[in-house]
Amino acid sequence: MVQNKVFMYKSVPDGWPVPGKDLTVEDIGFDEAAPPPKGGFTTKNLYATYDPSQRGRMRHETVKSYSPAMAVGKPVVSVHVLGKVLKSDTPKIKEGSTVLMMSHYTEEYSAVPESAVKSTQVIEPKPGVPLTAYLGLMGMTGMTAYGSLHEIGQPKRGDVILVSAAAGAVGQAVGQIARQEGLHVIGSVGDDKKLDFIINELGFSSGFNYKKENISDAVKRLAPDGIDIYYDNVGGELLDVALANMKDFGRIVACGTISTYNDGSNSTRYGVQNYSAVVRKRLRWQGFIVYDPTIIRWKKERDEKVAQWIADGSFKSVDYVTHGMDHAVEGFLGMLKGENLGKSILKVADSES
Repeated sequence: MVQNKVFMYKSVPDGWPVPGKDLTVEDIGFDEAAPPPKGGFTTKNLYATYDPSQRGRMRHETVKSYSPAMAVGKPVVSVHVLGKVLKSDTPKIKEGSTVLMMSHYTEEYSAVPESAVKSTQVIEPKPGVPLTAYLGLMGMTGMTAYGSLHEIGQPKRGDVILVSAAAGAVGQAVGQIARQEGLHVIGSVGDDKKLDFIINELGFSSGFNYKKENISDAVKRLAPDGIDIYYDNVGGELLDVALANMKDFGRIVACGTISTYNDGSNSTRYGVQNYSAVVRKRLRWQGFIVYDPTIIRWKKERDEKVAQWIADGSFKSVDYVTHGMDHAVEGFLGMLKGENLGKSILKVADSES
């Protein structure tokens, strides 16, 4: 047996998850000498993603949603885990290959059953594209951004787009895609470091710090003629302001509601006041799930364009890496609090060997 530390889900949080109570790190051991599961394989895991959607799965199992609740007493489920195959009992996945596993436990070693083989992707890295990009821009984060922006946002050169949580994983991807396609890109962020990052590093046209400037004043200042597309990652007050400033026939891409994810049982949620703008301005306001056929159909185009943009240096694959399973809880909470720039990733192994 070898050490196998896991990021463990212990109890359903009421509001912000509490380290040591709701989330812990524990060693459950792993038998390296054991054969792989019949029809499956075993891995040494390298990286796991942190995503806001994980918080939504930390709920009572009776509360239904588009994805199942995580099981208390089991490791936290990551959207994607990147691992190196140690042993394999399937011809579809070779020993020594690098694989991307979907909806997988956050742990150092894994015994992956045959049922998960179909959803496992063997990674064949493209020149100039870092391995971690397959967890972000070349993974579901990038698919979320590219597919929803084009399917729902229907961007056109010269459009004005406002992106909330613009320094986050999806926000930075949306902003850079929009910039590449000739849009005027405005980003909303929560501190001056992030504001400098999205403008001077990512190439956004402009932006504002919502903690320092009145949101309504900022949007009117930066988009005096109105907004064509609002990419919504947060909900709350900024959604209300965007509704008031949308142009006729504008499009709102509803990706997430970060502002509500850690509400407790006694929290009072923000109520949208400008809903009438949807009718009056003939707005398109649509939510989506990244696995929808209408979103996934953009994958081939995303793969080709984004890989080329990363390779030629015009598109930045920015990661915020938490090192080691011992720090898994703090990395997760940092992501939820918006402390991280770029795609939040847990580096599980010390090396890729």
